[in-house]
Amino acid sequence: MITLPQSLQVQIGEAVSTIADSDFPDKWENLVPELVSRLGSDIKTNNGVLAVAHSIFKRWRPLFRSDALFKEIALVLSQFSVPFLAALKETDSLIEQSSNDKNKLKDLFQCLHLLVKIYFDLNCQDIPEFFEDNLDTCMSIFHKYLVYKNPVLETADDDEPSVVEFVKSSICEVLELYTQRYLDVFERLLSNFVQTTWNMLTTTGIEPKFDLLVSKALGFLTSVAKVQQQANNIFASDEVLEQVVKNIVLPNLSLRATDEELFEDDPIEFTRRDLDGSDSDTRRRAATDLIRELAAHLEAKVTEVAMKYVNGYLATYNSNRVENWRAKDAATYLFSAIAAKSNMTSAGVSSTNLLLDIVGFFAENVAPDLVAESNVHPILKVDAIKYIYTFRNQLTKDQLISAFPLLSSLLSSTDYVVYTYASVTIERILSIRDTTGSNNSLMFQKADIAPVSQDLLTNLFRLIRQGSTSPEKLAENEFLMKCIMRILITSQESTAPYAEHLIHELVDITVTICKNPSNPKFSHYTFEAIGSIIRFDGAIVGADKLENIILNPFLQILGGDVTEFIPYVFQVLSQLLNTPRPSKGLPEVYQPLVRPLMSPALWESRGNVPALVGLLEAILTRGSELIIETGSLEPLLGVFQKLIASKALDAFGFDLLEKIFLYLPLTALAPYNNQIALILLRRLETGRTDKYVSRLSNFIYFLAAVENNPGLGPIFAVEFIDSAQAELFGQILERFILPSTLQINGYFPRKIAAIGLTKIIMQNPKFIEGSYSSKYLVSLQTLIKLLKSAVAEPLNDSTALDLELDLDEISFGASFAKLATTSVHPYDPAPSIKNPSEFFISELRRVATQYPGPVYQLIGQLPDDSKKYLNQLGFT
Repeated sequence: MITLPQSLQVQIGEAVSTIADSDFPDKWENLVPELVSRLGSDIKTNNGVLAVAHSIFKRWRPLFRSDALFKEIALVLSQFSVPFLAALKETDSLIEQSSNDKNKLKDLFQCLHLLVKIYFDLNCQDIPEFFEDNLDTCMSIFHKYLVYKNPVLETADDDEPSVVEFVKSSICEVLELYTQRYLDVFERLLSNFVQTTWNMLTTTGIEPKFDLLVSKALGFLTSVAKVQQQANNIFASDEVLEQVVKNIVLPNLSLRATDEELFEDDPIEFTRRDLDGSDSDTRRRAATDLIRELAAHLEAKVTEVAMKYVNGYLATYNSNRVENWRAKDAATYLFSAIAAKSNMTSAGVSSTNLLLDIVGFFAENVAPDLVAESNVHPILKVDAIKYIYTFRNQLTKDQLISAFPLLSSLLSSTDYVVYTYASVTIERILSIRDTTGSNNSLMFQKADIAPVSQDLLTNLFRLIRQGSTSPEKLAENEFLMKCIMRILITSQESTAPYAEHLIHELVDITVTICKNPSNPKFSHYTFEAIGSIIRFDGAIVGADKLENIILNPFLQILGGDVTEFIPYVFQVLSQLLNTPRPSKGLPEVYQPLVRPLMSPALWESRGNVPALVGLLEAILTRGSELIIETGSLEPLLGVFQKLIASKALDAFGFDLLEKIFLYLPLTALAPYNNQIALILLRRLETGRTDKYVSRLSNFIYFLAAVENNPGLGPIFAVEFIDSAQAELFGQILERFILPSTLQINGYFPRKIAAIGLTKIIMQNPKFIEGSYSSKYLVSLQTLIKLLKSAVAEPLNDSTALDLELDLDEISFGASFAKLATTSVHPYDPAPSIKNPSEFFISELRRVATQYPGPVYQLIGQLPDDSKKYLNQLGFT
């Protein structure tokens, strides 16, 4: 790797880093000494060595502090610190000697860049004593290159940073780290670096090649401003604040010609940079962070200075609105920067500057740009839309409702960014939660959106299709499809009258983009939209009508092996099967799928597994007879066996097994029960994990808790384990099930555990006076502890869906991406039992009446806190 070209070094470096994750330092003890031994006089070799070192050490940056981590860092420091400092000094000396040798300087600055990044790596968790002792030496070199200039290395291209800019940017990151973490040792050097950075910012050009450097330099100043004492010492005077705003903040907040070019030439990229947070390294974002941090400590002063410029910009704009539209853009952006106290999240701004009238500024300066049909620059319209987007939480529902027709009308705009921002803002408004109530429900309900939903959807589909010359172009704008998804979720069943048309639109889009799935977010939102229609309109429209539109195209996707879409297709098919319909049994169209779904090849892709299990569960719910008739039981059990053997997939094996016992005739399963139990117990013996034990316990409790299913229940649950070996259940219960019971996570699984354990010890005669009576007391103690903790709350369908969709943290790629709109509630094996504590007490009373002697004797052995709990529940 050391001698490879730089482009390949990066790729190999990632592989080395991955290997180091598992092997270093314990299985790769000579790694650092080997690297150090290769450092010498050859610059290219040194660069290769340092690239490898950085690829290994940078792993420490995001990690939480731990003894193992600090042990690894200490080992590296003991072997690498001295050679590192020597390399830093030598590189500095060689740069001085080679000031006119462009090629050599490039290699040397690449070396220096790696050394600065490694300095950050070595200091990212704590400041090592070695670097504290050599702080002046290192910081002197860093300061030298923060002010370094050499025309030999400057690039002619305005978009291409030179290696010097990269070095300076990394130095600023080190300065920010030291300001945030090690100010006690760095404070004496801070003012010099602040002044140097200040000077650099005021003399650096506006060309894009300097964007990274400027944003990192502003990030350093922002970290200084975060420290109250430093903010007061350095920035508090009126003169300094004036200079900061005028000479640093405003030049970097102002729209540049390159921004306007991006707006015109690549509007989707312009939008993504702003909305997806990919502008984190832009000048505007960094300047906003700086003035916002200053306002956090010096709110009145910063507000006064900033508003002077806001009003000045507005006056300039009003003097000539056509020519001076950029002044209005700067005014709106600066006002928003100081009005919001916190950074934007997917939920909006939560805290604002009380010295400013946000609604008043909107009415006077922003709203007119929304309603104006002409003579307003598109960027000002975008600013106006973004103002609503930013401060939506500060506007009342009535104010948002009044803005809604304006936003809706902007979907008819011919400007790409304008209609995209409008769709984003509509989607986010529909996601606002009413925090005044106790249930945190959505502010906008179907009644609010139903009158306009069809027009909105028509416009959004038109925008997606216009100019769609290829699958990639059709799927380019995920914001439009996300807005469609949100409108459908909010509208719920009010879209039923035109649901078939909507499904046709969505399926046609799916058929097109499946030819080349290029935008995972667009694809996901498309399937969420399909799932929403099925969820809310399926029973009204009729599952068969939706199937007539969906099935053939989706089966072609399966046949075409479109790997990105296959898990989505399985989830949609599951949802269609779960949709209420008048006829019973498995619809004929699904029957040919049963055997192919158990093909081992289909289960090789881990991303398919959750959706495949869901589809098999839906098939079991409706077509259990077909499983037996077609001889598919053994292949189905083979799937279960494969899943249980995997530590990553065993939970899905248990999900499938629960439905197998729930829906297949026990007579058909009887010959396999012993083998199934042995498979579960073998995994418990040879590949046990805490997660597996917990899930096995819940499976036993599930079998015990089931009601209205003859054959299942607490007697069967015990006999099932005992079928592997006589009287084995008692050992498994005491060694594994009971200890894991209190570690079962989630209200609903804990409810099942409470009911299942109650039934096992109260309704199975073996636990009262039989062979397992010795396990009664410890089981009762565990059960009481479980009941004293939170157990189960009723699930609210719409709330659960809303919360999941609001996370906006969907993981896209080869792994499984769960559709929220197709999700189903977990099966409740005991729906008649609403309160597990009441059920427990009623069963305890019944057993105490039937077996008073042994029961009261056991209760007498309980700890006092358990007896007190029984008294609280009314048992005496």
